[in-house]
Amino acid sequence: MAEYFLHPNGICESPTVGARTRIWAFAHVLPGARIGADCNLCDGVFVENDVVVGDRVTVKCGVQLWDGVTLEDDVFVGPNATFTNDPRPRSRQRPERFSRTVVRRGASIGANATILPGLEIGQQAMVGAGAVVTRSVPPFAVAVGNPARIVGYVDSTSSLAEERAPSAEAASTAGAVGVGAAALHELPLVKDLRGNLSVGEFERSVPFRPKRYFLVFDVPSKEVRGEHAHKRCDQFLICVRGACAVVVDDGTQRRQLTLDRPNLGLHIPAGVWGIQYKYTADAVLLVFASEYYDPDDYIRSYPEFQRWLGQRGG
Repeated sequence: MAEYFLHPNGICESPTVGARTRIWAFAHVLPGARIGADCNLCDGVFVENDVVVGDRVTVKCGVQLWDGVTLEDDVFVGPNATFTNDPRPRSRQRPERFSRTVVRRGASIGANATILPGLEIGQQAMVGAGAVVTRSVPPFAVAVGNPARIVGYVDSTSSLAEERAPSAEAASTAGAVGVGAAALHELPLVKDLRGNLSVGEFERSVPFRPKRYFLVFDVPSKEVRGEHAHKRCDQFLICVRGACAVVVDDGTQRRQLTLDRPNLGLHIPAGVWGIQYKYTADAVLLVFASEYYDPDDYIRSYPEFQRWLGQRGG
């Protein structure tokens, strides 16, 4: 058995506990639980049988890990955070199988947060103190409130495009945003007493010839869209009305930008993960795509995206 520390007032019945793990006073680990190395289970933690805890996990005081909970490596769980595993609990009535809740690598859950059963907290995500999580949280998302909603993304530098006053002769310009080949494009804007006009030319200001377009509108402000990458398809986004936030991620760098006027476009090339959220109530997002719709071109899981990047060497 690996060497680990057990406080005299703690109970550990599991034979599977990693080296250098510390189990403190009044904590209780049942026989079927599997605990990794270098973990810290603080006072009053209870761990049921069908529980897996990875390496370097910290579980603060007063947390119960019920059957069906998995905490991957480097997870932090704040004091008195609550996990649940039965969506319709009744006294002395056990379901055939408890819902599985997975907290992915490096995620953090704040004090007194409540995680409903059967959800996934994505890698490096951050759940705020007191949040009530009713739906799975995407990788790197910051979720707060009751019910929890996404308010940002971890490590994404934010950029609000400046308002400029282009003249009628203004040409389109493009600027890299530091995430792969993604770029913001300032499109020509002509202001007139009769109304304003913005224009883009395909294969010039829009850097490809599109094969389709789609519009996104009437999005409840709490909703997150996108959350995928393409293997071959480039996209060009223009918020023709209202505003929305866009996160672009190349697997190494992540940046958040705001599309808030109809002469500002964002080119998201193939191989860049994209997310859109924080839609205003009146937002209309126009998206040009370089390819016809092909479900096989989508990468919808961030771990799958990371594997795909590794396979292509980028």
